[in-house]
Amino acid sequence: MLFFRQVLEDRGLRSPEDFLPQYRAAAARLALKNADPALKTVEGWIYEGRKPQRAFRPVVVEMLGYSIEDLWTEVPEGAGPSPRFVPLTATSPTAPHAPEGVGLTEMKRTGAMAVQRAKEFLLDKDRERVGDDTLGLLDDEVSRLVSAYPREPLSEIWDDLLATQDQVFRLLDGGRVRPSQLRDLNFKAAVLSFLVAKGFNDMESPHDARTMTRVAASCAKEAEHPGLVALTDGLKSLIAYWADKPHDAYHYASQGVEATADQRGTVGLWLLGLQARAAAALGNGDAVRAANRQATDRRERVVHDDLDQLGGLFTYAPEKQLYYTVESEVLLGNGDAGVIAQAEQAVRGFSDPSSPTWAFGDLAGAQCDLALARLFGGDVEGAVEAIRPVLDLPVSHRNNGIIVSAQRVRQALAGDPARTAVAARDLLAEIEAFPVSRRALPRG
Repeated sequence: MLFFRQVLEDRGLRSPEDFLPQYRAAAARLALKNADPALKTVEGWIYEGRKPQRAFRPVVVEMLGYSIEDLWTEVPEGAGPSPRFVPLTATSPTAPHAPEGVGLTEMKRTGAMAVQRAKEFLLDKDRERVGDDTLGLLDDEVSRLVSAYPREPLSEIWDDLLATQDQVFRLLDGGRVRPSQLRDLNFKAAVLSFLVAKGFNDMESPHDARTMTRVAASCAKEAEHPGLVALTDGLKSLIAYWADKPHDAYHYASQGVEATADQRGTVGLWLLGLQARAAAALGNGDAVRAANRQATDRRERVVHDDLDQLGGLFTYAPEKQLYYTVESEVLLGNGDAGVIAQAEQAVRGFSDPSSPTWAFGDLAGAQCDLALARLFGGDVEGAVEAIRPVLDLPVSHRNNGIIVSAQRVRQALAGDPARTAVAARDLLAEIEAFPVSRRALPRG
């Protein structure tokens, strides 16, 4: 049995109803919002051994006082706590010898405030002239935000993202930038504006997303960076795609494909993937296959550039390429054995949260595509299994793309002859209850 289950039994927590009050108390101690799991999610942890998703893990650790790795380790029944399972006394409310004084959460909070004050001090210190320390500070912050964006809910990084973008804009506006620094700062401004635009799209604010994309494109041109300019074409396509404007999505993707014909980084492959998805939304199967074939051929000749080195949304990994390929097929209504196998492989590609290419949105999208492929193949039970983790996502992770993807499954199921089956009716009801009005962040 799992050590997690053993710890619960030792504490008399034998059901989700016993578990949730103590879990919520731990979440309150951490001052975490939107970390309340559904009852079915807790059932999966206790009875099926499913490991909690990242948003829930800090609370489970706080509640039980052991690391997730230790808790999800198999131990012989009745063996008692193994000596190698060391309680995390600094985070465990049940530890008998927890240190007195300021709690770890409060220490981290006050420490973060001190770091923010230090950043502001450094930026003010370079008021007359932008120094290397300021640029290094911004390099670190941009790298952190680029890495965090696909992995954390938008609400966790939004304030920092806007603040860092504002800092870069103020430096550019201040007229104290040396010519040798200008291109670098415009590059940073383009990257940050790209992320802000993506954030607006995730909040289903397409007008603001398009406006910020224009800002990103302008900064990319000032930085004289063709790859970054092409990325903004891709972002325009992505915004149009999720706004159900496939003609616009196809136009912008095709424009970017043409601009990147001679580039060796992965931005050109992303644009081909966007082009294939938009073509699928238009029902143009020939264009889908042509774009996907071209992307496959170009993958063999990829040479990673500075955008790929940046990572996050600025590189197009093979796992993501497969996910886009599968999505273009299911948008055409394909659910044969080959597509289902590819869809399962796409989900596996995002199964390891420690992978540098992992993204919760891509995982959810791949799971929805697998559900669609199985539905088209007549496997309603398999579709339920595929989409279950998506429906268990906390509200903080339910961005626009994830909600639209889940609704596609609902629409396909509503038109399926098997919709009267018990599993189909239950799934329809659950997706309908998926809160479509609650995004990664409130509007505005």
